[in-house]
Amino acid sequence: MTDFEPSIIAFVCNWCTYTAADLAGTSRRAYPQNVRLIRVMCTGMIDPQYVIKAFLEGADAVLVSGCHPGDCHYINGNFKARRRIKLLKEILPQFGFEPQRLRLTWIGASDGIQFAETMQELAHQVRALGSSQAKLKMVI
Repeated sequence: MTDFEPSIIAFVCNWCTYTAADLAGTSRRAYPQNVRLIRVMCTGMIDPQYVIKAFLEGADAVLVSGCHPGDCHYINGNFKARRRIKLLKEILPQFGFEPQRLRLTWIGASDGIQFAETMQELAHQVRALGSSQAKLKMVI
């Protein structure tokens, strides 16, 4: 399975991580092509159902990334996201997914290099885990 390239869905904050992703692109910092960015106004607005749906529809990994704690444009959105992701990691095994497939990061607007490195690291980690069980079930 050396040619396996994971499908990664990234829910990113409009104010910080999306801007960092844009900076990574304009700085010509490479990150995996199979990352699909979904821009949200705040990570605190991400319903856990969106994450579960992404996995059930074949995503090999999901990243939720926003402003650093204390820097949220919506005051405490990233604290809400942190609580939700913690709970999601606890229930993902019930759906047949490894908790390592879900990651929460804080990436500021000026951290384009960090964004690219985080995406590369996540893709590498997911390649080691292999394809998602939901994707395998959809093929069968």
